[in-house]
Amino acid sequence: MEFNATLIGEMISFAILIWICVQFIWPHINKAIEERQLKIAEGLGAAERAHAELKDADAKVADEIRKARQQASEIIDKAQQQANQILDKARVDAVAEVDRQKAMAQDEIASMAQRAREELRERVGALAVQGASKIVQREIDPAAHKALLDQLAAEV
Repeated sequence: MEFNATLIGEMISFAILIWICVQFIWPHINKAIEERQLKIAEGLGAAERAHAELKDADAKVADEIRKARQQASEIIDKAQQQANQILDKARVDAVAEVDRQKAMAQDEIASMAQRAREELRERVGALAVQGASKIVQREIDPAAHKALLDQLAAEV
């Protein structure tokens, strides 16, 4: 290979190009690379913070769901208690109504029994009058009279 002036010119041109690159271009490239590294680091930090916030939010959501389930359970328990109270009140009301109906029926039975007794007295009175009229129609004999009264008493 020949060592000539062209080669020396190319080497000098190349050295100048390297010096220009190192002096003027490389600092801008380095600065852009460092800025990019900072942005990437900030992005990773933000992603980690977002991930931590997501975990916190998940924990809060789980806590809220647990609280909501507990409240729902309490509401269901209260509703069940109210339903039981309504059923108990309905039972008490039904028992009271049955007792009232029973008392009315017993009063009606007592009233009907009293009417039957009065009717029986009236019939006994009518039978006594009939018996007396039969006694009067017959001859007045104390022995016959006593026998008729005994017979009448036996019938009653």
